[in-house]
Amino acid sequence: MYFTLLYFTFNGMMTVAISPNQNVASIVAAFFYAVWNLFSGFIVPLPRIPIWWRWYYWLCPVAWTLYGLVASQFGDLQTMVSNDENVEQFLGHYFGFEHDFLGVVAAIIVAWPVGFAFLFAFAIKAFNFQKR
Repeated sequence: MYFTLLYFTFNGMMTVAISPNQNVASIVAAFFYAVWNLFSGFIVPLPRIPIWWRWYYWLCPVAWTLYGLVASQFGDLQTMVSNDENVEQFLGHYFGFEHDFLGVVAAIIVAWPVGFAFLFAFAIKAFNFQKR
């Protein structure tokens, strides 16, 4: 959750740094927040996302957070959900979450704030929107 808060913060900072003013930054940020929520795998789970849009699921930072939270908390439960499957099997077939994938998920969630912080620092140094 700390790194999730961190990548949202750095994304906001990066958006302000790459846009000419706060009005444009708020429009761009609102667009990305809406798209991230759409492709996070919560509204439409990964197996039900059309195959030609699944690439964006894997590029969505909120999807990685949701994957990490659900798979780490519920991914190894053997409690029966129905007569023929347990929680672990349900998460695997309905959401596509595997408990064994948590190491990769953790690395990606750490990489998002690092990437956004780097882009923020680069944009602050490289872009100059002042009018002469």
